[in-house]
Amino acid sequence: MHIGVAYADKFKRTWLTLDVPDGCTVREAIERAGLLTQYPDIDLDNQRVGIFGKLTKLDARVNDGDRVEIYRRITADPKTMPRRDQDDD
Repeated sequence: MHIGVAYADKFKRTWLTLDVPDGCTVREAIERAGLLTQYPDIDLDNQRVGIFGKLTKLDARVNDGDRVEIYRRITADPKTMPRRDQDDD
């Protein structure tokens, strides 16, 4: 199966495509992509993952053509951040 794996930190975005065997899980896909080595700050026990923007579990099976995503933790509480007006851009 041919899938994509994506992750972005505040400095760099990574999008990898790779072939994985049938029955591959989200966790296995992330490990095969090498992102845990490239981004040592990834903590799969505490970060959420998804497929095409929909949250999923690490043991979920991937399908051909899926895009596995690792989501970063929110670093700022949106409730405490000042609101930006559209005119500020």
